[in-house]
Amino acid sequence: MSVLEEILAGVRLDLAERESAVPLDEVKRRASGQRCALDPLPVFRAGGVSIIAEVKRSSPSRGAMATIPDPAALASDYAEGGAAAISVVTEQRHFGGSLDDLRAVRDRVDVPLLRKDFIVSSYQLWEARAAGADMALLIVAALDQNALVALVERAVSIGLTPLVEVHDEAELDRAVDADAMVIGVNARDLASLEIDRGVFARLAPRMPDAAVRVAESGVRGPHDVIDYARAGADVVLVGETLVSGSNPRSTVADLVAAGAHPAIKHR
Repeated sequence: MSVLEEILAGVRLDLAERESAVPLDEVKRRASGQRCALDPLPVFRAGGVSIIAEVKRSSPSRGAMATIPDPAALASDYAEGGAAAISVVTEQRHFGGSLDDLRAVRDRVDVPLLRKDFIVSSYQLWEARAAGADMALLIVAALDQNALVALVERAVSIGLTPLVEVHDEAELDRAVDADAMVIGVNARDLASLEIDRGVFARLAPRMPDAAVRVAESGVRGPHDVIDYARAGADVVLVGETLVSGSNPRSTVADLVAAGAHPAIKHR
């Protein structure tokens, strides 16, 4: 069993428990009580490179990275540092996250929030909206094409902006066929868990001109933001560097400054 298959098996077990405990109609009712979702696209398309800062406790590749007793406080540091959006990892078995983290962050900050999880059902999209998310991650490798198309459409219909994640050319073609408008390229191989920062540069020229291009993983500092920007990134998602550092607000500010560097070509 691959790492992805193992994660998905656990996600489906946990999802079944939540579906049994809270009917979909109740989740939809909770979602209807949320304010209108924030649209991240104007900021992502405003020029320069935007930073999505991530709240993440652990990962299969790194193990435990940070305890994060107060995810809302961390998210507040990110927002004060200039993050355009905040990603909250909600998968619990391998990443130590929860929907409670997402709710806590929503109560504290006013920037767009991304629910980052292994979404396989529209129930999870409604959960995301009910917890205050404005965006939701959809991983092409975790979904067949019919499911991908359906989830992209459902996300948009309930006000979420889908961030569709790919790892290679074939997955990118599937994302484009699903009408994805925000496409993330994850530099981490889901099989080997190794980082290849060159993947984004290879895939970016194949993306539609109208798409928002997001570079994910592998950011060690401002120089990587600049490199991704020169390869065509509009947005860079950063996680491990932030949660493992001592001053997340300052680190985010440095990354944001790199994204606005005059040497970067703004499109």
